[in-house]
Amino acid sequence: MSSLDHKVDFAVVVSVTGANPNGDPLNGNRPRQNYDGYGEISDVAIKRKIRNRLQDMGESIFVQSNDRKVDAYGSLRERADGNAELNKILKSKTGSSEEFASVACQSWIDVRSFGQVFAFKGSDKGGSVSVGVRGPVSIHTAKSVNPIDITSMQITKSVNSEPGKDRGSDTMGMKHRVDFGLYVFYGSINTQLADKTGFTNEDAEKIKEALVTLFENDLSAARPDGSMEVHKVYWWEHNSKLGQYSSAKVHRTLSIQSRNDEPRTFEDFDIELSELDGLKAEVVDGR
Repeated sequence: MSSLDHKVDFAVVVSVTGANPNGDPLNGNRPRQNYDGYGEISDVAIKRKIRNRLQDMGESIFVQSNDRKVDAYGSLRERADGNAELNKILKSKTGSSEEFASVACQSWIDVRSFGQVFAFKGSDKGGSVSVGVRGPVSIHTAKSVNPIDITSMQITKSVNSEPGKDRGSDTMGMKHRVDFGLYVFYGSINTQLADKTGFTNEDAEKIKEALVTLFENDLSAARPDGSMEVHKVYWWEHNSKLGQYSSAKVHRTLSIQSRNDEPRTFEDFDIELSELDGLKAEVVDGR
């Protein structure tokens, strides 16, 4: 398979209904919000969901979350050591950083997509390594179209965590949600970095599929099933490696405006997409 031979830009429109799309651990796990009141979802959280979807699709993932592990490794170092080719390079005195990065990119789709920093100390199983891989897929922080309202609810735990004669006192806590918000995030795939990591046209299609189905198999107490929805994925494929236009200009062709001051559904928004000469977006509905 050949490396990606054309630049790609994309945009994803997501709605949140009665959920916490991305809690801020430095703010009591309230939904992330900037100083102007607009909601945010970090690029790290979005990449985590893409990794999970790729893993659901049967792809090999290096940075697996603990609750979705499909192997017995308890750390990234152990997963790297468990790769026979990487382990051989780690133990070799002549192994190069370029060789290490090449094998890692071939082995895991998230490494050749998003990049990865491999910084491991020496151990009985292998030597130390410090290798950085820059990935071709870049993703912006998602931002809500309008300022969001956050509803907070006090909750209690009224059961004993430890055995005892008497029931312990209730434990108080808080739970936060966004009643409704429409978010959009943008991204690009760079062909020059794709050449270096071996990211292919087929990999780009897998990324697109992951974006379309981003919240499948993603339910949690903070995000009940159906509370997060992908409505539209806009996918621009340029006709050259460098692209006809800058990503900023392509992303600006998408305009989203609310029809009223308090939108409550996706239908309360007007979405307009202007076309650039020679570049047309593929518009995919979420599933």
